[in-house]
Amino acid sequence: MAKMCCLGSNNKMTMTIRETVDYLRALDFLTAQLPRESLRLFFIPSFTALSAASACAGGIDLGAQNMCWEERGQFTGEVSPLMLREVGVSIVEIGHSERRHIFGETDEMANRKVLCALSHGFTPLLCVGETAEQRACGIADEILRIQLIRGLRGVSAADAGRLMVAYEPVWAIGAGGTPAAPDYAGEKHAVLRQTLCALFGPAGAEIPLLYGGSVNLENCGPLALLPEVDGLFIGRSAWEPAGFYRIIQTVLPIFKIKNGPC
Repeated sequence: MAKMCCLGSNNKMTMTIRETVDYLRALDFLTAQLPRESLRLFFIPSFTALSAASACAGGIDLGAQNMCWEERGQFTGEVSPLMLREVGVSIVEIGHSERRHIFGETDEMANRKVLCALSHGFTPLLCVGETAEQRACGIADEILRIQLIRGLRGVSAADAGRLMVAYEPVWAIGAGGTPAAPDYAGEKHAVLRQTLCALFGPAGAEIPLLYGGSVNLENCGPLALLPEVDGLFIGRSAWEPAGFYRIIQTVLPIFKIKNGPC
């Protein structure tokens, strides 16, 4: 069986409900004929757009940008997994660098969210990545291992197949980000794969690993060629449907050669 190709985008706090609906309708139209047997195409809009988005997403999976680890209670400003289930979410993004570095979320908090997401039938998309300072100090590999080990604590090998992991070096994302060189990204993906296999045995080899960090039309091909890259988590280059579609068209033949038909 071919390994799953995962291609998606998180639009952060950029689109209104109407803009999100228009975007998804256009993207679904452009990608309607793509085979989905081993391709997972997803989009993660703002919370307020999720209900409207679920009515027009078509073959595109919807994700949430965050989620509380509790179903109910005194958690002002948080969103329950029960609420996300109501609006058709299938993926929950956990541990994005902005959640970690702007809002102070810890590995332990990410872990509670991962376990909660699994218990409610979602696919947790755990984001990991080192800062520029950690890279300069030569501790990037250790940081990635720690984020995975802590973030996935308590996950069973049986549930490992329901995970996705995105490697997003903090210095590579956002408007001022510098894309990681393919060689560097490849080294870090190898570290992540080794760690996942140490945690889950053979099941760790099947967990989709996505690269995210200033992915664009020029670098998506070299990144997709990397042995341990199973997909791409794309930022602003995917925030226009035609641009996202061009990236998809570029990388799908590469993943087909690497993994079998997508």
